Amino acid sequence: MKNKMSLIINIYYKGENGNAKKFAEEMVARGIVDRVRKEEGNLRYEYFFPMEDSETVMLSDKWKDEEALDIHHKSPMMKEIASLREKYKLSMKVEKFTEVK
Repeated sequence: MKNKMSLIINIYYKGENGNAKKFAEEMVARGIVDRVRKEEGNLRYEYFFPMEDSETVMLSDKWKDEEALDIHHKSPMMKEIASLREKYKLSMKVEKFTEVK
């Protein structure tokens, strides 16, 4: 049985020459961020910029449950996101948390 607790995913995108921020800006400009936010089970999808690391952008997204996240990972948007990540030559570090209620 799938976990029914909400999940918080933090993804740290790291690049060079401002590419992480350009990636986030293009995600917004292409409407990908809005489309993800409209997916069933998405509760948050926001970018944050660490003060002390101008070459990193953190995405924090929150999903209703593991099933919603799995559906998102199988969506066509994932190919668009991967393509942009490659375009900007970004590395990723992912953290996954279960929300305590």
